[in-house]
Amino acid sequence: MSFRDLSVYQIYPKSFRDSTGSGVGDLRGVIEKVDYIASLGVGMVWFNPFFVSPQVDNGYDVADYYAIDPAMGTMDDFTDLVAALKQRGIGVMLDMVLNHTSTQHVWFQRALAGDPAYQDFYYLRAGRDERLPNNWTSKFGGPAWSPFGDTGLYYLHLFAPEQADLNWHNPAVRREMAAVVDFWRRLGVTGFRFDVINLIGKPFDLPSAPAGVDDRAMYTDGNLVVPFLKELQAASYGLDADAVTVGEMSSTTLERCIEYSRADGGPLSMVFNFHHLKVDYAGGQKWTKAPFDFAALKGLLMGWAEGMAAGNGWNALFWNNHDQPRAVDRFGDAAGHREASATMLATVIHLLRGTPYVYMGEEIGMTDPAYTSIDDYVDVEARNAYGALLAAGHDAADAFAIVHAKARDNARTPMQWTPGPNAGFTTGTPWLAPTNQDTISVAAEEHGGVILPYYRRLIALRKEFPVIAEGDVQAYAHDHDRVLGYTRSLGENRLLVLANFYGEDATLDLPPEFASARVLIGNHPDPLIAEGRITLRPYEAQSLLLTDGSKEI
Repeated sequence: MSFRDLSVYQIYPKSFRDSTGSGVGDLRGVIEKVDYIASLGVGMVWFNPFFVSPQVDNGYDVADYYAIDPAMGTMDDFTDLVAALKQRGIGVMLDMVLNHTSTQHVWFQRALAGDPAYQDFYYLRAGRDERLPNNWTSKFGGPAWSPFGDTGLYYLHLFAPEQADLNWHNPAVRREMAAVVDFWRRLGVTGFRFDVINLIGKPFDLPSAPAGVDDRAMYTDGNLVVPFLKELQAASYGLDADAVTVGEMSSTTLERCIEYSRADGGPLSMVFNFHHLKVDYAGGQKWTKAPFDFAALKGLLMGWAEGMAAGNGWNALFWNNHDQPRAVDRFGDAAGHREASATMLATVIHLLRGTPYVYMGEEIGMTDPAYTSIDDYVDVEARNAYGALLAAGHDAADAFAIVHAKARDNARTPMQWTPGPNAGFTTGTPWLAPTNQDTISVAAEEHGGVILPYYRRLIALRKEFPVIAEGDVQAYAHDHDRVLGYTRSLGENRLLVLANFYGEDATLDLPPEFASARVLIGNHPDPLIAEGRITLRPYEAQSLLLTDGSKEI
């Protein structure tokens, strides 16, 4: 399977479709919807974790890598799901959480019971001068260390205290991780997404961050990440020539991502980075509310696109996932121009160099939920942030507005299949409430909608035109204050993509050679082109194609 002309659909199983009335999505629910998934034209589905888990971090605290969480289904359900998707030419990508385990995992429990072999599976350290082992902080707030039972030691957790970091310096840990990946590979899984995988190469001595240095620099993108991944590759997913792998890279750099994904020896097919989704972080802080910085957004998207192309690396392209608020709210106008905003954003990603990922509901223009109280949110991060904002002096309304703009639960509301109670997601009480299914749903999009057909066409175009899947990329009109533009080129074939990110018209010059180009796809049927210039209406996107006259583009 070539990942260059591939599009991937991401499913958060807990919120996709509930087949039992429990209020929680499950694998049988996904099976019920495989024909819909196939209708999108995607070649692979990435599933967020559905392994046995206490659900402290919505499945990213794995207690058993070899078993399906009973709330999600059974192993028979999984094998039926793999078969149903394979029958439709769609591969399965699983989310591998290999940086840490749940503290309920048998390995951690054996470590607590005093087994030295399993104590070496984790980072256990004594305090220093009546202080914690180092000054690292958890990504969820507070110190990254908690007491290890009554031993006097502490264990490292870069995330929640219930998520203990694994010691990848231990060869036994690396063998266990390879065994996990190989187990699922043998069950027909052909894709693997590795969660925060650039954190596995921590220095063994775990040094404190010097004064003025971000502690993330002490444990991110360590020199051992590539050797560890290559060892994992050789023992598991590398045994399948057509395996597709993507690494989630936390606080990473372009140079390291080229090394991880380069075609001539990188251990991964592609990488996720998140820098472009931090351009609305005032002062670099997530829990703030500010307009997005368009110049920074363009610089990051195009800098990474051009840089990865120059280094022969490969990007995983996305606006949305299970951890991000909906992009149509962040970078468009969900209230006034939802359809145009959604299709404009899709155009930018799907015609760019890299592999596009579509997060469930994105293809119908789902928005952030219309929640009114912090009690509507379930996610531990959102609730902790709300408390921290109040403690920092924000009033309740301001604190809620910030959380409402940035919460991960914004993306985790149930898939909106139909209008009416519970959006066709469940016959029971949903674990997280949908709010605007009467106006936004799959049913509405299938009967005269704009966004869903547009996504289907974009996904098909990547397979139809090699210039999209294989072409080089170069920024165009980079200094324009409203328009993001780029060109793609492959041989004599060229594609120009232009997108207006604002609610006012934007006019710019066209490259002279595109004066006679044809429209490939755009979210307005009548582009305004005259005298070598194009005017893009609010949130309009257009793409113009030049060919050499051959059938293959």
